[in-house]
Amino acid sequence: MAELTFEIKETLGVLSTSARGWTKELNKVSWNEREPKYDIREWNPDHTRMGKGITLTDDEVTMLKKILNGEEIEDDIDEADFV
Repeated sequence: MAELTFEIKETLGVLSTSARGWTKELNKVSWNEREPKYDIREWNPDHTRMGKGITLTDDEVTMLKKILNGEEIEDDIDEADFV
């Protein structure tokens, strides 16, 4: 089986942090030297190990954003925290 290579091209944000220090992140990642895609997955603190995740193309992220913007999402987030 061929070796998987990756390079995090851009860190967009941390979604959460687990008790063991792993962070679920949204990044732009180049897999096997291909064009970077949006990527959501858990990473260990030094980004040498990762959990299962999902990659999305620009078009898929645009569609996801449209879907989420159309939904009323109930949460405990204080909207005053967002400017």
